[in-house]
Amino acid sequence: MNKRMFLKSMAAAGVTAALPGRSRASPSSDVEKLPNLTARVKPIGVEEHSARVTKAQRLMRDAGIDALLLEAGSALVYFTGLRWGRSERFTGAVIPAQGDLAVITPSFEEPSVRESLKLGSDVRTWEEHENPFALVDGVLGDRGLEEGRLAVEETVRYFVVDGVRRAVDGFMLVPGTPITRACRMYKSPDEIALMQTANDVTLAAYRYVYERVEAGLRAAEIAALMNGATRQLGGRPEFALVLLNEASAYPHGSERPQTVTEGGVVLMDCGCSVHDYESDISRTWVHGEPTAKQRRVWNTVKRGQELALETAVVGTPAGKVDDVVREYYERAGYGPGYRTPGLSHRLGHGIGLDGHEPVNFVQGENIRLAPGMCFSNEPGIYIPGEFGIRLEDCLYITEEGPVLFTPFSPSIDDPLGTSSA
Repeated sequence: MNKRMFLKSMAAAGVTAALPGRSRASPSSDVEKLPNLTARVKPIGVEEHSARVTKAQRLMRDAGIDALLLEAGSALVYFTGLRWGRSERFTGAVIPAQGDLAVITPSFEEPSVRESLKLGSDVRTWEEHENPFALVDGVLGDRGLEEGRLAVEETVRYFVVDGVRRAVDGFMLVPGTPITRACRMYKSPDEIALMQTANDVTLAAYRYVYERVEAGLRAAEIAALMNGATRQLGGRPEFALVLLNEASAYPHGSERPQTVTEGGVVLMDCGCSVHDYESDISRTWVHGEPTAKQRRVWNTVKRGQELALETAVVGTPAGKVDDVVREYYERAGYGPGYRTPGLSHRLGHGIGLDGHEPVNFVQGENIRLAPGMCFSNEPGIYIPGEFGIRLEDCLYITEEGPVLFTPFSPSIDDPLGTSSA
């Protein structure tokens, strides 16, 4: 279960000047005042999808791979623009190293698939009693491929892999990771622009919610405020995790019911998508006056965020970013390693079409940072039985250095920068 799925299950129960000021008004009476921040942004176009396929084909030829198999999911969106949910019925695509790609889907889904598909016109269908994986073999044969190496995208489910293996003769199934990661890890300017908009939406929603958090509110009520503001601002809510009081000491919370209390910690971890590209921002504050300990821990976490940003330059191994922050926290008396009180999770993860993508800011990750890579920067310090602090902003790598999608939280007293707005 990835974070987005987990947080959805837990949550089941710049544009600052355009936002309303401090008001305790009912959200139903003022959320409509929020502007749509996505009205003028456009999804990824056909030319970019085509360029992605061309790059993948070049990488395949260089690696001696004959074709790439995709299943419904973010990889299919990335290469074809086709948004499709996974089910027991296979919908996917075959991208040959040379020639046109082909999409495979149930016959009754063809009209809907063609409506969403941005690239390619070869759509092959199967009836309910037929074997969909035989169509994979047909596509390969029609591209002049009778044997060779068929790469499989890393999230394709086992029953699909097994079905394809049985259906295609003469092909060795190999990991598609070197192809797909070499494309998806490095974001284009258009991708970064969509992620910037998604982050703008989430930060604006936070500012709306922060003004309306009051004693007695339940976590689910705050999450509903966040999701409502996100929708009004033009984003699609992906997750809204709200951890109150002691629950903030556990990175993904507790099932024990909590309400906002005077002097209690409010930790929120929220994200949305805009034309499929995601944001992921965490903010932590105290409702009322922070204690000296809460303030000290908050400031320590923020310094960790700053150290991560200073370290995340081109050529640095991704794991070193985690190492530098964890070593600082250990010098401050936390840890060691993943022990609590301290930082019990990796420092950050890749992000793009998926909320969590390779690679991560985690110990031992030797892939070196390069322009276009996007990450979350989310250190935390968690003190079981008391409280936790997490601060999270996303960034992208450039030749000149890392660039934040959102500014760091200014202070525990002004976590959203509203006092200077």
